[in-house]
Amino acid sequence: MPEELTHFDKDGQAIMVDIGEKPLTSREAVAGCEIQMQPTTLQQILTQRIKKGDVFSVARLAGIMAAKQTSSLIPLCHPLPLSAVIIDFNSDPQRGRVTISATAKVTGQTGVEMEALTAVSVAALTIYDMCKAIDREMVIEEICLLKKSGGKSGTFIRKNSQLEVGKNRQT
Repeated sequence: MPEELTHFDKDGQAIMVDIGEKPLTSREAVAGCEIQMQPTTLQQILTQRIKKGDVFSVARLAGIMAAKQTSSLIPLCHPLPLSAVIIDFNSDPQRGRVTISATAKVTGQTGVEMEALTAVSVAALTIYDMCKAIDREMVIEEICLLKKSGGKSGTFIRKNSQLEVGKNRQT
């Protein structure tokens, strides 16, 4: 892990990192989070009985759109030509829990961690928005980077995460 924060100059002023001399490399990041809700709320989502529409489809689109807007939302992020953003939902109907994962990919000079994190955050917020009329006690938790590859720092894989990405994929 680098010991210096890269978004500050020698005087402590916020800067956008100069990536102009960095080589283009293939980069990927996977972020995840969970949204806890009443099991009856999740059952209504799964049976498409939410009046606002297909919750997972709308949340998937919102997450993709958010990833594409990350540099507009996070002040020091570079705009990136994303090659892919993939959003998956895994549901546990008995526990009323949905795990969301977002994979962002780019061939570029900087990583896509913030795009993946933004995507899962907005997807979860969209689920909340679409279901808040029937369940205001939903909780969004454990937003985190699960994995990243590419670039100078190489591969990172989170250890001991409670997220179970990749099971029971909902389309």
